[in-house]
Amino acid sequence: MPSAQQDGPCPLPPKAGGTRWPVTAGGGLGTCHCHHLPHGFQASTPQPPGTLRHRTVAGTMQILTCPAQLQRLEGILRKNLPLALPVPVNDGYWNTQAAFYRDLGAYRALLETPGCQRWDAAFTIIGLQDGVTTVSKDLARTKGVELDIVEYYTYMHPDPSTMPKPRPDPSVRLGSLLPSHVDLLNKTWPYGGNARSRRYLAELLGRFPHVCLQDSTGEPVSWVLTDHFGTGTHSFTLPKHRRRGHMQVALTVAAQRAQAQGFPTFGHTALWNQPMQQLQEQLGHQRLPGICCYILHNPSLDKDGP
Repeated sequence: MPSAQQDGPCPLPPKAGGTRWPVTAGGGLGTCHCHHLPHGFQASTPQPPGTLRHRTVAGTMQILTCPAQLQRLEGILRKNLPLALPVPVNDGYWNTQAAFYRDLGAYRALLETPGCQRWDAAFTIIGLQDGVTTVSKDLARTKGVELDIVEYYTYMHPDPSTMPKPRPDPSVRLGSLLPSHVDLLNKTWPYGGNARSRRYLAELLGRFPHVCLQDSTGEPVSWVLTDHFGTGTHSFTLPKHRRRGHMQVALTVAAQRAQAQGFPTFGHTALWNQPMQQLQEQLGHQRLPGICCYILHNPSLDKDGP
């Protein structure tokens, strides 16, 4: 989930574990001979490197392992940005899955097909497509499931190379977050504060890119994390260090590093967070039409576990 206080665009992760883009490593419909745009694809973790599951509207599933298939799907989804930004599903912070659909019928089929989702557990749908919220509301009503919906703006930068050159304040320097900083991350994340979120943040810190500004003692003062979908999960500046341009530097460095790896720069920002919206627009980010919705199903079950 994006930070509700300092959320902003983050880069997609670089090549890791053999997969260039964990959510959208492209391919076809399960065989190298199919040339149709897929109804829907779904990727879940953990999976063997370079694999992607394809679920048809009927609910059957195939595993995509052919490099040509994966490359083709990546190309399809890149061409369909921003609608191809991931629609992830998770139970708490773990068992994350992602799906991209062109039509709501396929999305509805994913939720309706027995065994595809556990409606007796908490899971989140992140949707940019119009109608995703309506589908979830319809199905939740028939199943007697509660929803908790939070809305965000989505920003993308067309060309990070045009962003102003980052000029860190003399009191800080670029550095890295350490495993010992996980408690600080967990305490300052609006969606953190529990054991599950701490494990989740530790996993992101160990596996995906981040940008950190440190003071003269090496302590972090501002940072931008990246989740496994390439969006900003926790971007934050400590209160006593704000209004010094630290987040501007962190966002710029993150965006330009992503561009150097060949990835787009995008992220979600809370509707009320006008300072972050103004900062992103100042840096050249463009706000996409519509609203990105985080739809938490069964919020009462989203409790801390062992």
